[in-house]
Amino acid sequence: MSGEDELTVDGLTRDWKIVQRRRGHRHSTDDLLTGWYAAEHAPARTRLLDLGSGIGSVGLLVLWRSPGATLTAIEAQEVSFALLEKNIAMNGLGDRVHAIHGDLRQVRLAGESFDLVTGSPPYFDVSAGIVPADPQKAHARFELRGDVRDYCAAACATMAPGGRFVFCFPWAQRARAEAACEEAGVVLERSRDVVPKLGAAPLFSLFACRRGGEDGPAPVVEPPYVVRDADGEPTDEHRATRASFGMV
Repeated sequence: MSGEDELTVDGLTRDWKIVQRRRGHRHSTDDLLTGWYAAEHAPARTRLLDLGSGIGSVGLLVLWRSPGATLTAIEAQEVSFALLEKNIAMNGLGDRVHAIHGDLRQVRLAGESFDLVTGSPPYFDVSAGIVPADPQKAHARFELRGDVRDYCAAACATMAPGGRFVFCFPWAQRARAEAACEEAGVVLERSRDVVPKLGAAPLFSLFACRRGGEDGPAPVVEPPYVVRDADGEPTDEHRATRASFGMV
């Protein structure tokens, strides 16, 4: 195995591990907080769908918080899908997770519906920067197979009545995320900006949505979530988030 493909096995939750490339796309704070936000704000979670699952971080985090639930995970990129399958097998989740190797814009789920749909769309249009030569990194970061609008459309098509769609997107592109929700017919229910360190600008935002056509209150804009204090230490809230997955 080359240095570029060297794998590490790291903690995901108290009980589950995650295999990831040392120099590839890796489990991140974005994934952790998307999984946490979904688990906190989806009242029913027995049928889970994770769009663009990557190596499985978000979907598996929510599954850990949802005893008895099942997860359908869709991922198109070959390297990430292979690692997703490794992570399912390593954690003994073959009877709870159905992994689909395919493009979320094209996969059809034969009338299935889900209580909770999650996603961490790639953040950048290909014109916004230099696309990495590494294909796994490239597809994780850049909109090579659809964008946030496609995630919202797929969520709208698969959410059960009363279901929720939770995703993250860059704070600087918040208006783009909100427009994608409106275009797809999903209604923003609540959102929260994530600040990496006290005093810094927000880095990304978390969004929780419901199906369109359902009456409800105006969207709630929650206070910013601060990951680290001014000294660089995890805040009490961030420690509590990690603890909710059994991590210290």
